[in-house]
Amino acid sequence: MSSTMDDQDVVVGIDPVKDWHLPLAWATDEAHRRGLGLRLVLVVPPQHDAQHVDDAPRHMASERAGAEVLAAAVAWAHARWPDVAATTLLLGGRPGPTLAHLSRRARMLVLGSRHLSRAEEFLSAGSLAVPVTAQASCPVVVVADAEHSTQQPSYLVVGVDGSEAAQGALALAFEEADLRGCALRVVAVWQPPVFSWRRRDPDLDDERRLLSETVAGWAGKYPDVPLRHEVVAGPPVEVLADAAEHALAVVVGRRGQGGYSGMRLGSVVHGLLHRAHCPVITVPMR
Repeated sequence: MSSTMDDQDVVVGIDPVKDWHLPLAWATDEAHRRGLGLRLVLVVPPQHDAQHVDDAPRHMASERAGAEVLAAAVAWAHARWPDVAATTLLLGGRPGPTLAHLSRRARMLVLGSRHLSRAEEFLSAGSLAVPVTAQASCPVVVVADAEHSTQQPSYLVVGVDGSEAAQGALALAFEEADLRGCALRVVAVWQPPVFSWRRRDPDLDDERRLLSETVAGWAGKYPDVPLRHEVVAGPPVEVLADAAEHALAVVVGRRGQGGYSGMRLGSVVHGLLHRAHCPVITVPMR
């Protein structure tokens, strides 16, 4: 197993106890589309209490089991796309921080999801999606469900709010849509004033104009991407999850705030990881 990693690799975290086929399929397909290397990473947690209990035999058994899982996973990836250079990396340590550290030298990081509740998310040692997404230096893809590839025409959704992070999300969303040959739906969320008796709020017109101006430059750069953009009123998480109900994926920026609606994309990302039924791609602010 190679210990070096190319800065352009697509990295996928392999869960030794849960089904890894969905995230690995997504990562392998992405590496194939982009002509990049694929790195399968499995992290074995450290011994629990080496001072009082000899946990070495159990730890060694976990390492052996991890190596077997990696061997099966890389063989599966090679069978899916023989042209993708897929390699493996077995590491020891805490999975969350280890994967976040690897993201510094990755083009993209792909994780599976166990569909944990919010309480389980904070109590479970197996919860990786939220903490890794919060700390990663590269785009993170959380694959809890398969892509809705039967939806025709196929499309991606990107949520924007006028922030710097949203610009990064737009850039990746247009690039992904171009690579896939699919349409792109750009959604900005507007939350109307609580007390308003006007049938038409001028602020909504301003949001639409700002969104059109934001999208125009990207549309010119990717003229072959079918584009739809709209401002939708409602709670951001629900609006984006509904828009992405049949999407290939939903893309959002991380740590963005302000712009169209004051939408806090940090909380939106957290909500989508629980609510969305398609892969969620988050893009960190550079």
